[in-house]
Amino acid sequence: MNKSLLSLAFGTFALGIAEFGMMGILNDVASDLGINVVDAGHLISSYSAGVAVGAPFLIILRKLPLRRLMLLLAGVIALGNAMVALSPNFICLLISRFISGLPHGAFFGAGAIVCSRLAGQGKGASAVAVLVGGMTVANLIGVPGFTFLCNLVSWRLPFGVVSVCGAAAFMAIRSWVPVLSPLPDTGVRGQFRFLAHLAPWLIYGGVFFGQASVYCWLSYIAPIMTEVAGFSNEAMSLIMVVVGGGMVFGNILAGKLADRYSPALVTAVFASVVVVLMPLVYFFAAHKIPSVVFAFVAPALLFGIGGPLQYIIVKFAKGGEMLGGAGIQIAFNVSNAVAAVIGGMAIHHGLGLASPALVGVPCAVIGASSLFILYHKYHTQGA
Repeated sequence: MNKSLLSLAFGTFALGIAEFGMMGILNDVASDLGINVVDAGHLISSYSAGVAVGAPFLIILRKLPLRRLMLLLAGVIALGNAMVALSPNFICLLISRFISGLPHGAFFGAGAIVCSRLAGQGKGASAVAVLVGGMTVANLIGVPGFTFLCNLVSWRLPFGVVSVCGAAAFMAIRSWVPVLSPLPDTGVRGQFRFLAHLAPWLIYGGVFFGQASVYCWLSYIAPIMTEVAGFSNEAMSLIMVVVGGGMVFGNILAGKLADRYSPALVTAVFASVVVVLMPLVYFFAAHKIPSVVFAFVAPALLFGIGGPLQYIIVKFAKGGEMLGGAGIQIAFNVSNAVAAVIGGMAIHHGLGLASPALVGVPCAVIGASSLFILYHKYHTQGA
């Protein structure tokens, strides 16, 4: 594997653990700081807020050479998570989580451009899949390991490990990524000009609704698996490994297919499969074997939709490529939050624990429609 691309994957690996790891240890953090779980939940929201706020900072940093920009972002990953690990109280921890989220969208946005420049002819989507792959591997092994360390020692130690991963990404980028010139400066207004066209909005729509279609269900996978399918709480660790494996597989498969066929068509087909899959997830929710199979397939489709779109947004964000790429991560994070709310509303209104799977179907239809329109209108331009 290209070492330059691997160095970027170190960074997204750290980001993936930092983003998703907190979800499984809220009780430990709340107990240690003497707060309730609801307040601890704000630590997840503060990270997402950092993602949303940090991405537009690429406008200020747009003149930096790409390698130097990636080094800066990796440094903030290391610093932010070190601050989390050392936070003495809840307020400091809340601020530290916000800071640790700042480089997230920017790292993906700038990283997608670096991947595109470093990739061989016709290998751009696969190169970006390596970038996204760091996050999928984080879900496969990083988050379970994070939780294990938390249970074994303290919730602070895993964030220290994430900080070390950020430092490793810094050193790897410094050693393996060549010097790359900055993008042509189009000015502040020029950074936003691409948003006047339809294609970026179709891509963002594909990301937002395509991700929400699965996350409505995935947000509640633990109670669905334990209370509906009948798995024990102890089995959830293995089930989450299955989920992570699906993410890795879907990301790699979609990257290879997107290099061979149209990325828009590949993602549209993946989203269409979700339309069929989620009703099956609902109707077979009480059966263990199908539930485990779907726990692999649904996340595979989830990351199969997101990865290629992170690649093609660069083509349709001329003059604001980094901002366009960072926008994918904003859409992804907002989609996750909205999906959890929608899925929770279905449960709250008495439709049953498995009902979020059905709620995801309309989202999949809208996402697939956006991507088919993107393919129909722009496939001749590389969509």
